[in-house]
Amino acid sequence: MTSPENTARPAITLTIAGSEATGGAGAQADLKTFQELGVYGITALTCIVSFDPKDNWNHRFVPVEAQVIADQLEAVQACYQGSLDTVKLGMMGSPATIDTVAAALKGRQWRNIVLDPVLICKGQEPGHALDTDQALKASLLPLATFVTPNHFEAESLSGIGIKDVEDLKEAARVIHAVSGAAVLAKGGVRLAGSEAVDVFFDGTTLEVLSAPKVGEAAVSGAGCSLAAAITAELAKGAAPLDAARTAKAFVTEGIRNRVSSSAPFDALWQGGAR
Repeated sequence: MTSPENTARPAITLTIAGSEATGGAGAQADLKTFQELGVYGITALTCIVSFDPKDNWNHRFVPVEAQVIADQLEAVQACYQGSLDTVKLGMMGSPATIDTVAAALKGRQWRNIVLDPVLICKGQEPGHALDTDQALKASLLPLATFVTPNHFEAESLSGIGIKDVEDLKEAARVIHAVSGAAVLAKGGVRLAGSEAVDVFFDGTTLEVLSAPKVGEAAVSGAGCSLAAAITAELAKGAAPLDAARTAKAFVTEGIRNRVSSSAPFDALWQGGAR
C-alpha cells in the first residue's frame, strides 16, 4: 500500500550489531535510540550475547552464521535501496562476520558509516578476540566516515597510552589520520576529574565535549547509544560535530536517568531526555 504524499517520512537508519538480551546495549539500545531521535530503525544481527550471572556476568557469545548475516543485509538493502544511506556498525564478534559485512557495504554507496569499534567481548577467548580486532582495523575502519572509540579502543587504534585529555586529543588525531573518518574519542569516566570528556576531530576542527560526570561507574549501553545517536543525527542531515554534540547530551541524560537491575551494572535509559 502506498503512503499518502503528505506523510512525513523518517530517515531510514540501519544498525548491524549484536543482540544483548537484557536490553541495555547492542541492537536493542540502537533501535531505542533511533526511535527516540525520530528515525526509522532497522537491524541486521551479527551475534547473540547473553550475560552469565553464574560466571561473573561474562558474555555468552553465539555468532550468527555468515550466510544468515548476508541474507539479512540483502533483504534490508533491497527493501530500502532508494532511501537507506546511513548505517551504524556495532559488535561484529568474528573475522568471518567482518568479511561478510564489509563485502555487503562495498556493494553500494553510503553517505554515513558510523563505526563503534567494539574490540573486546568480556569472556571471549583472547586469541579469537585479537583476530577479530585485526580484521576490524583492516576491513571496516577504512570504510568508516565516523568512528566512536572508547578509552580502551582509542588506545588500541592509536597506539597511544591515554592518561589525560591531551593524550585523548592526540589519539583522535591519529585515528583520523589512519581512517580518514571523523572521530569522537571517548574519555568518559576513565579519565580523572569531575567532567566526562570526549574529543571530536575531523581533520580540521578539534573540539572537547565535556559534561559533569554522573557517577564514576560505566553504564551499560552508553557507547552503543552514543554511536546510535550520532548515526540518527547524521541520517537526518546534521553535520558531524553537531551530531556529536547532540549525542553527548542525549547520553548524559540517559545515564542520569539510568535503569538499575540485579546485575552489577546499570543500563542507560534512552528515554532519559524526556
